[in-house]
Amino acid sequence: MGNSTIAGVVRATCANIWLRLKGSVLPHPTRQQWLDIAPGFQKRAQFPNCIGVLHGKNIQVNSGSWYYDYKQFFSVVLLGLDDTNYRFVIVDIRSYGSTAYARIFRASRMGRWLQSNQLDVPQPANLPGSSGPPVPYVVVGDEGFALSTNIMCPFPRRGLDAKRRTFNYRLSRARRFVECAFGIFSSKWQVFLSSIQLAPENVNVVIKACVVLLNYILTYESTPDEEAHVYRPPSGIDPFHLGKSRSAGLRVRQLFSDYFMSPNCSFPFQQ
Repeated sequence: MGNSTIAGVVRATCANIWLRLKGSVLPHPTRQQWLDIAPGFQKRAQFPNCIGVLHGKNIQVNSGSWYYDYKQFFSVVLLGLDDTNYRFVIVDIRSYGSTAYARIFRASRMGRWLQSNQLDVPQPANLPGSSGPPVPYVVVGDEGFALSTNIMCPFPRRGLDAKRRTFNYRLSRARRFVECAFGIFSSKWQVFLSSIQLAPENVNVVIKACVVLLNYILTYESTPDEEAHVYRPPSGIDPFHLGKSRSAGLRVRQLFSDYFMSPNCSFPFQQ
């Protein structure tokens, strides 16, 4: 068969894999699903009230109009929110290779829903073993993301005292799951380790198929799963200018920091 015929077969197959599987292995997350995810982070990362970890991956393509100037290649970005079973809960796939992950997140449907309380995130709850005030359920990210009520980021690395170092360490224990998830994703489909010889719009179809296939494999090797959306901002609207509840985020981060240093909730290894 000719190259164009094979390309059409691959594209159609990937599109059908996405359509067939997304409803079962990437459904829209519900409040109960968030509550089911949180104990995993409490048990495996000692980070309570955490409902997911954010990270992104630049997938190199051989052509396109999106240039990622740090690594010097054209790329499509896969932004994922993962649980402790290395499964994608929500993904956003877009061709903004030169844009920081935090800006992509704010432009995504995932980010807009989280910031506007449309993801059915559970109400704040007391941290285990604590008599302090209820603390919001949060998503964990690296220092590139903007701190807010439901997004926790590490303290800046300079001038850290013991409390802030401990918070950063506990947060890093949660973040490792999304880093492992992207490692598993790339190792299962090694096409993502090098430049993909496809147009960016076709790369998106392949990525979406592999996302749901990974969740399908992990679901039937371990436990159940969650959702995905590809969002295109309306023309004439700058999606990156969203309000940030940074002051509230600072208060939430301080509550976690105090909790991690309290006698009943600290661990010897965190020092």
